[in-house]
Amino acid sequence: MADTRARDLWERYEPVHDLVYFAPEVRRTADALGMRGFWMGYFALRAAPLGPVPAPVVTSCFYVFHPARVARALPDAWTHATPDDVLAARLDALEAAMTGLFGADVVGCADFAEAADLAWEAAAGADTAGRVLAAANRTLERPDRPAARLWQGLTTLREHRGDSHVAVLVGQGLGPVEAMVLKAASGESDGALLRETRAWERTDWDAATTLLREGGLLTADGSLTPAGAAVRARVEALTDAAAEGPWTVLGAERTTRLASLLEPLARIVADSGLLPAGNPVGLPRGSHPVGR
Repeated sequence: MADTRARDLWERYEPVHDLVYFAPEVRRTADALGMRGFWMGYFALRAAPLGPVPAPVVTSCFYVFHPARVARALPDAWTHATPDDVLAARLDALEAAMTGLFGADVVGCADFAEAADLAWEAAAGADTAGRVLAAANRTLERPDRPAARLWQGLTTLREHRGDSHVAVLVGQGLGPVEAMVLKAASGESDGALLRETRAWERTDWDAATTLLREGGLLTADGSLTPAGAAVRARVEALTDAAAEGPWTVLGAERTTRLASLLEPLARIVADSGLLPAGNPVGLPRGSHPVGR
């Protein structure tokens, strides 16, 4: 498992983390806080651990969003609710969402509490040097409630991997749009969905496509060349390697145990229909538990 465990765990915790974006309980909570529309709620809920930082900081951390999309939400969101208010509300909302989806018996059982403790321990062992979102999430207090503790631990791990992925993209010379074009060309996500939800103009997308084609990474029809496929594989392998630290700290036996505890939860999320078509987070298609 050592060579694949970072990816195996990501495939299991990503769907559970993603409830913060797509569970109706969370959307209702964001609306109650005064957030205007999905995207203001998205940026406030995800960026709250950073505090009331200006939009360019969030644009840098999140990487793939057009700056104007972020600036339409922040800092305006903080005039409706403080980051501390948002942090408290998101845990309440996630606990409600997980209880409703998994069932009170599951959320209240010993296995669920064990998963929460293992996830928290793995997150506490993550190296956050150079990983701003992971570091901000890791500074948050340990929730007493298992559902809140599990979600927050998994979210710290998720942002740890995401920060690592951004560092790899920068190191490989792939800007935000180039990274998304390659992702779509690999078949991992729908290109139109990525472009529209991240609010880039078609001209930006076409310019990135031209740049990658001229660099020998894309064919004339927009598919990956062998060189492009190699770049994608290198990005994923380096991301996996950079995300390995928490699992080394947790140890192979307990990492395997956490994976087994998370798999049924990830499958429930996948089967719920809450995650959008087009696979914007890029989970492996056809792979357990939900496909990238």
